[in-house]
Amino acid sequence: MTLNPAMDPETLEVAPSADREQLEGWIPELASEDEIRDAFEKAFNYRGDVTITRKCGAVIEGYVFDRRTGATLAESAVRIYPKDSTEKLSIPYSDIAGLAFTGRDTAAGKNWEAWLRKYWERKMAGEKNIALEPEALD
Repeated sequence: MTLNPAMDPETLEVAPSADREQLEGWIPELASEDEIRDAFEKAFNYRGDVTITRKCGAVIEGYVFDRRTGATLAESAVRIYPKDSTEKLSIPYSDIAGLAFTGRDTAAGKNWEAWLRKYWERKMAGEKNIALEPEALD
């Protein structure tokens, strides 16, 4: 079987992946409605735990698995798996006083370019039968 030269994996051009914003350790301002919405959009895409401080003083650390955007902050909510519980919480944006990206981003440095760089390093070192398997996230 002859490979189409345009599909030869040894010569394919690789486009750079999207840059990931470094969020680990970030504490957003949450001063305006736009900042609140933007921060929770980033929290949803973050692959680590966040810490939410509610206006009543309660602190919840966990993983944001969903967010619902409504017309107002009271109609918008973040959904989180608390670290110390099996229940899912839904917290209105209007009830949140603070947000911090406190957990380690398990996906940091594990993009396509990093994988490809490691692949080529192994291949250039003479390693054979290099499998196309993802690395563990933890």
